[in-house]
Formats: sequence, C-alpha cells, structure tokens
Amino acid sequence: MTNLDRTVVKLRRPPVHQDTLVRSDIEHTFDVFVRTIGLWWPRRISAGQEELAEVTLEPRLGGRVYETWHDGTEVGWGTIVAWSPPSGFTMNWTATPEPTEVELTFTTLGPALTRVAVDHRGWDALTEEQAAKDCALPGGYNGGAYAQGWAMILGGLAAAAAAERAWGRAPS
Repeated sequence: MTNLDRTVVKLRRPPVHQDTLVRSDIEHTFDVFVRTIGLWWPRRISAGQEELAEVTLEPRLGGRVYETWHDGTEVGWGTIVAWSPPSGFTMNWTATPEPTEVELTFTTLGPALTRVAVDHRGWDALTEEQAAKDCALPGGYNGGAYAQGWAMILGGLAAAAAAERAWGRAPS
C-alpha cells in the first residue's frame, strides 16, 4: 500500500486543545498544578460550584482526581492513566456523559518559562444530544464550553504558579 492509498478518517468531533505560557520552571509549574489544584481551580468549573470545598489529584498512576463538597460529598472526575512528572499526565475524564480523556503536557521553553497544553479528546463517544448539553459552562462541547473552560483553568494555573513563585508560597 502506498501513502496515496491510505484513507484519512476525519474525527467527527476533534479534541479540545488549549495551552498557556507559565512564568515558572517546569518542576514548579507541575508541582503547583498537582499540589495546589484545589486553590486555583475555578469553582465555576466544578460539579459542586459553590459547594466545592476541595479538589484533589492523587499524584500517581491510578490516582483519583475528584472534588469534595462542604458536606463531604465526593464527585469523581477521573483516574490517572499515565503519569510522567514533570512532563505531564493523562487521565480518563468521567465528568462527561461518556468517559473522555484529558492529557496535560508541560514543556520547558526556558529557565523560567513553561508551556502547559491540554488535549481533551474522545468526544466521538458522545451522542449529539450529549455533545450539546451544558456542562459547568453553557453550550457543552458543541458550543465551545470545554474550550472556554480549559482556557479559564490554564489561566488560573498560570496565575497561581506566578503568584507562588513571586511570593514564595501557595496562592490564597
């Protein structure tokens, strides 16, 4: 078979991709993501929203990622399926109507500059109705809510990492 004989199959719903630059080295940026996720993750982008008390990422292969509400209720977001600190990790994302996959990649661009990229894929598993349904933000996948949400999340991370580096402590 030649390259010309191959058929390219276009995904019906391509991955959501977002990235940001963080003014911090890769080790610190990864550490802030994992260790302080509950401090900077936007409440608006959670199942509990105002009920949200904590977000936990268990830093290991097989670790859970979940939110805890003020009343102790835990809502799972997924499980770590690939773990490679400080380069990144991948998790299955169970906060969608059907499981999808989120990959975060941390890339050194300089001594105090890191690119953090997220690829959220697997959207073809959703029905048209599920893809259009509101999530934490209105519009669902079809309306761009996940792209908007990941941009907000990465913005929160960048601000938290820069603040912690500048103040020498966790953001409050």
